[in-house]
Amino acid sequence: MTKLGEYLAAKSVNKSEVARRTGLSKARVNQLTLNDTTKLRADELYLIALAIDVKPIELLEYVCEGVKLVEVR
Repeated sequence: MTKLGEYLAAKSVNKSEVARRTGLSKARVNQLTLNDTTKLRADELYLIALAIDVKPIELLEYVCEGVKLVEVR
């Protein structure tokens, strides 16, 4: 499960409802929540955040937790 999938599961969000409200296909929502190699686009994250009534930055910070800049020497 992806970080997005974990977030939606923790909030008890219905993925079919997310698909309907965002215009994303159910297959795409399933990819985004189940497949770690699937890339989440910024516009998709924004639409999902709006659909589940959270601030986009909250969702972004959760799914990007642990992402760090490479230290340059």
